[in-house]
Amino acid sequence: MLARTTDPIVAIATASGRGAVGIVRVSGARLAPLVDALCGRPLKPREATYLPFRDAAGEPVDHGLAIHFPSPHSFTGEDVLELQAHGGTVVLQLLLARCLEAAAEADPVTGRPRLPGLRVAEPGEFSQRAFLNGKIDLAQAEAIADLIDASTEAAARSAGRSLSGAFSREIHALRDALIHLRMLVEATLDFPEEEIDFLQKADATGQLAKLQAQLAAVQQRAKQGALLREGIKVVIAGQPNAGKSSLLNALAGAELAIVSAVAGTTRDVVSETIQIHGVPLHVVDTAGLRESSDEVEQIGVARAWGQIEGADAVLFLHDLTRAGQPEYAAADAEILRVLQHKLPASVPVLDVWNKQDAAPMPETAGAAQQGIALSAKTGLGIEALREQLLAMAGWQAVPEGVYLARARHVQALGQVETHLALAASHLAAQAQLLDLLAEELRLAQNALNEITGEFGADDLLGVIFSRFCIGK
Repeated sequence: MLARTTDPIVAIATASGRGAVGIVRVSGARLAPLVDALCGRPLKPREATYLPFRDAAGEPVDHGLAIHFPSPHSFTGEDVLELQAHGGTVVLQLLLARCLEAAAEADPVTGRPRLPGLRVAEPGEFSQRAFLNGKIDLAQAEAIADLIDASTEAAARSAGRSLSGAFSREIHALRDALIHLRMLVEATLDFPEEEIDFLQKADATGQLAKLQAQLAAVQQRAKQGALLREGIKVVIAGQPNAGKSSLLNALAGAELAIVSAVAGTTRDVVSETIQIHGVPLHVVDTAGLRESSDEVEQIGVARAWGQIEGADAVLFLHDLTRAGQPEYAAADAEILRVLQHKLPASVPVLDVWNKQDAAPMPETAGAAQQGIALSAKTGLGIEALREQLLAMAGWQAVPEGVYLARARHVQALGQVETHLALAASHLAAQAQLLDLLAEELRLAQNALNEITGEFGADDLLGVIFSRFCIGK
């Protein structure tokens, strides 16, 4: 649920722990009495002032910078006070407590509490206020959290583009074109007696086709942005001693997993996030897939299948040195059969042939035709595998045009695509089913509005902002 949006709020806006500077932020209506109590005097708007922050007895809690942003010229659109103090945990907690105490004290002039109802902010509540007060839209609000959480330079730059409104502007352009088309359709419905065919004269078919092309371009960039934010989960699977742990170490460039010639060394899941051209890939090493009487190994194999079922892509690792052995080939065939049964068709399975450095040349050449041959030990073929992983993820290098997007944005754009396709079929129908056409266009516009927050349920907003850090 949305938090109470009329209460004044306060929070420590910097990460916990020691630091050179820490910030306590207050947002609400008419903060002047609180400013006087904490700073001892009024502050010039948007001007940093160095002064002592005073306790109830007038003694300084700390010395630092105070900045007052009067409404509406602030991040939240309300009055905002920022106290920039030394970044010690105790100091910031004292300042936070002092803000709450001063708000409840009686104002010497009015005799009423200086700032009644001041409370500690919930996670994301400052950004929520900015959204509700029209300072940013929902896509920009999400970009704030994405910028904070960005794990790569590419993700940070793309989040910055979303925060600046690049993604929102594209959504608004789509929406405006959609509204214009809806207007034509509604006019035709409202004035059926007119002989003028509004839709034909305005080239409604051409407008809809152009809108669909525009949408496809936005979808492509949004999918790339979602990859930058979410990455993909890649699971390494195969028989014991195929070199799965060695491959994880080679991809990560670090000794993360224990490597041994003893089959069945890996008993549990080992994962690491790597970056390829700025795209995060969550690589998971699993226990070797085989029948076993060992209870611990059985648990490891069960966990391996659990990871495989949740994968976005699977690397099916084979051992080139054993490729010609009938028993080994039969076991690989059985694993492939189960993979095809458990995985949806949309999840790619890439055959990777390991130990190229130790394998006979004919077997190496044959394997290269069926997948990628490499050596996790020497690094031969690892770069080719990295590029193949990006291709499997659907990445296309267009860094300057990419804005960070979320899975819900991609899903909403997919809904728009479906509604526009149905609208095109109704428009092309011989009888021109205008009522159905108008409804599909309306539903497409609603799906677009969900991205920017102009149309959506309160519980969705509550979920989104609850995942922010406190003080943001």
